[in-house]
Amino acid sequence: MADRVLVVDDEEPIRKLVEYNLAQAGYDVTVAENGSVALEMVHQQRYDLLILDLMLPGIGGMELCKRLRQEQAKIPIIMLTARGEEIDRVLGLEMGADDYVTKPFSPRELVARARAVLRRNPEEPANPGATIDAGPLRLDLEKYEVTMRGQPVELTPREFELLHYLLKHADRVVSRDQLLDRVWGYEYAGDTRLVDVHISHLRDKIEQDPKSPQHIKTVRGVGYKFVRGDA
Repeated sequence: MADRVLVVDDEEPIRKLVEYNLAQAGYDVTVAENGSVALEMVHQQRYDLLILDLMLPGIGGMELCKRLRQEQAKIPIIMLTARGEEIDRVLGLEMGADDYVTKPFSPRELVARARAVLRRNPEEPANPGATIDAGPLRLDLEKYEVTMRGQPVELTPREFELLHYLLKHADRVVSRDQLLDRVWGYEYAGDTRLVDVHISHLRDKIEQDPKSPQHIKTVRGVGYKFVRGDA
């Protein structure tokens, strides 16, 4: 069954462009012209990916993203932002977006980003029944769940894959570029801010004190390291 993609943009030419190219790539595509309609559609139907314009009438893209994450919706989200608006891109990531594409964009690039986000694990398929334990943290690949000291931790798909990669390489330093390549699945023009924002989200969710993390350590000038332990 083809992955279902919801495209939300108030500009009809962009909706048609994105819909056509994603459909050509084999996806089942639905479109919405504003955030209110999109929110209702997400509540009524399961989608595998949301491509969301930042600037929308009514419920804006940022607000829609925030609401979905507050509802603990795990649908991956790619934000469409204006070229050069770095603040908007960062805010979109902080609201829970998994990725972003700047306008104007090439359809080929957008399809490549969609493929990368929809790949559950760009490196290897999950091993059914496998769990990874690291001190008080447990990651269950079959159930796609994470617990910390026995309590469930709600992660977005991208956060889950990022944590999975860090755990597989626990006690070893992994660079930001390595994380971009292995977790996001493509070269991202050195935009390591994408990694930093997602690391910050993970710390907020699994660390007792995110400002003084005991597990996800920063290695200055290099990247990050997941430290096992009972902290």
